[in-house]
Amino acid sequence: MIRRIAFALLATASIPTILHAPDAHAATAPAAAELIQMDHISVQVIGKGSPVILIPGLSSPRAVWDGVAPELAKTHTVYLVQVNGFGGDAPGANLGENLLPGMLADLHKLITDRKIAGAAVVGHSMGGLLALMLAQAHPADVGKALIVDALPFVGSAFFPGSTVESVQPQAAAMRDQMAGLYGKPLPEAVGQAIARQNALKPESQAIVAGWMAKADMRVAGQAMYEDLQTDLRPKLEGVKTPITVLVPWTAIRGGEAPVVSLYTREYKGAANVTVKGVAESGHFIMLDQPQAFRAALTAFLAG
Repeated sequence: MIRRIAFALLATASIPTILHAPDAHAATAPAAAELIQMDHISVQVIGKGSPVILIPGLSSPRAVWDGVAPELAKTHTVYLVQVNGFGGDAPGANLGENLLPGMLADLHKLITDRKIAGAAVVGHSMGGLLALMLAQAHPADVGKALIVDALPFVGSAFFPGSTVESVQPQAAAMRDQMAGLYGKPLPEAVGQAIARQNALKPESQAIVAGWMAKADMRVAGQAMYEDLQTDLRPKLEGVKTPITVLVPWTAIRGGEAPVVSLYTREYKGAANVTVKGVAESGHFIMLDQPQAFRAALTAFLAG
């Protein structure tokens, strides 16, 4: 399914599927006890208990977790990350290059300053890549990771056998296209097309489109480019962190087996990985299948 989306986006020369948005059906998150502003991210802190860090994907605000954050906060200290420039926030230090390394450094500083090494880390899409980067670069930071529909090299979703070098021209073109939208209303047709590729339910698609409209496209374009230029597969052998990967699938797009096979193959270097399919869902599993996502998250934290 991911490969199909990527081909469609390349063919239409629009914005990539790694884009993501406020949740009309989800419960409203409780008022944050604290807001931590950092160079590349901000973090809302709610609740009390064992630490859980929630990282949304490209162009997504922290509201992507509204369906689970209030309940989690009853038994956990929840750290809700948001990339500067998304959710209507100012871009801060994210106007430039090296966004992913900057976000990684901020996450490590957060964990060090708060003394929460060994936290459970949950990441969606680009947020999942960041969770994997954190586990690779700072193994003690991550006790376990739940990665929601993200690959160690997203280029594999574009072309089988692709490399950082081979996808660089397409990545640069999409970065420039996205940055060119800054300061302009997102074309409705583009927003709807991307939303349909990322979510199955109409209500989910409306949420995704709303989130995209609030993202700074300069930040989104550069972050997308760096995502496509990051390949963690050669470094997976050093990752010992227990990892659960949730992947969406639909019967009409080929079923579960090929999707699980792709993700299992891409993560094969890591020592402790479990890949689980979520039926009849688009990229935003937490929107399309909120009950299944909540159950998977509960099992992950309990385990």
